[in-house]
Formats: sequence, C-alpha cells, structure tokens
Amino acid sequence: MNRATLAKNPDDVTRMFDEAAHRYDRTNTLLSGGRDRVWRARTRAALGLRAGDRCLDVACGTGVSTEELARSGATVIGIDRSPGMVSQGGGRAVDIRVGDALSLPFEAHAFDAVTIMFGLRNVVDPVAALREMARVTRPGGRLVVCEFSHPVWPPFRTVYLRYLMGGLPRIARSVSSNPAAYTYLSDSILAWPDQPRLATMIKEAGWGHVAWRNLTGGIVALHRATVPQAPGASGSGPGEPRP
Repeated sequence: MNRATLAKNPDDVTRMFDEAAHRYDRTNTLLSGGRDRVWRARTRAALGLRAGDRCLDVACGTGVSTEELARSGATVIGIDRSPGMVSQGGGRAVDIRVGDALSLPFEAHAFDAVTIMFGLRNVVDPVAALREMARVTRPGGRLVVCEFSHPVWPPFRTVYLRYLMGGLPRIARSVSSNPAAYTYLSDSILAWPDQPRLATMIKEAGWGHVAWRNLTGGIVALHRATVPQAPGASGSGPGEPRP
C-alpha cells in the first residue's frame, strides 16, 4: 500500500500485514518504547475478565494480545484476517484463527466480552465491525477498543506528530520486514477520528454506556461499552467495565 486514508482495500491491508508479520511484534515494541505491553495489560484490566468468561480478541495479529487476555483465566479466542499473522503466532498456547471482523464466524451472544486492539483503523467499515462485535456479545457483555488516538496536550501533540511522521518511519525502515506498513500506520493514525468521534461511532453501532480514558497522554485511548440489556432485565452482568 502507499499513502493511507480511512478508505482502504481490505485485501491490500491483509497483504501488507502478511508481509510485516515476521518482525511485527518486535518492531511494535521498539517503536512504542515498550509501551505496547502496558497498553495490552490496561486493556485486559478494563475488560474485567474472570475465569469462566469467554472473550473474543478481534484483529489479534500474531496472538500476543490474545495471550495477554488469557492471563485472566478467561477462555479467549483470537481472530485475524491476515493468514501470515496467524501463522506467525502458531506456536502460542492460545486459540487464534483466520477470520474477518465484518463477518465473525460465531453465533449471536457467544461471548461475555470482546476487544479489538489497534485493529479497528484497519477495517474497511469500522461501524459495521462494531455492530458485528455487538452481535456476538451477550446482553450486558462488554467491549474495549484499544486504539491509537490524538494527544490532548498541544505541546506533546506537536512532538508526537513529528515522531509519527518522521522518526517512526525511519526506525521502521531499519527493523521492519515491511517498512511501508509503518508509513501506512502513521497516515492512518492521522486520519483516525479523535476520542469523542470514536465514541459516537461505537454508539451508532448499538453499544451503550460508552466511555473512554486516555493512555500515554492520548497517544492511545481505551473506549469501553456494553451491549444494552433487554427491557426489564436486571443487573449488568459480572465484570462490567468500571468508569
């Protein structure tokens, strides 16, 4: 792929991630200064997973996020559109499968929780993917979207944008198996909606109780939501995300 916008060809994106799979996790850890590990742990905590829960990890890549979620004791399934990514993670002790976020191969209400970490930007129709995630989540079940966002403090935002457009692609050229993927990364982050607009998209997809909090000054945001209960239903299900 060349320059990225929010209009994308899903097959192009899949090929790009297939080519980047070999060094993907190591490159991400280097480019984030190790913060990627913290962001995954915060996502697990926000989901409030417990032993006995069933959780779906959408756009799981090589399964490093699926492994993090499984530390909770929950049963976690990872799914990703890139066969190269899933193959690269084949040695992990978690269940990861090839599949499309726009057509999840699961029955309605199959999961207590669902998450997508740094993958919603790469879906051709994010709202449709969020609707599909709501379909497979039980009433009262919860969602956490962990995604790159927009720093909220202007001086920090200026420094971050310089890194995003200059430093990150230069580093990627020396360490990534597909440096072009990281030009795409920078472009797609710039084009991605800010925190309030993403919250609106999540509501449009049918989720309720939408809230977010910023991590690392807004470089990343965690958006949380729940599937609305049927009228008259009591309670909100165990482990609902806390504000």
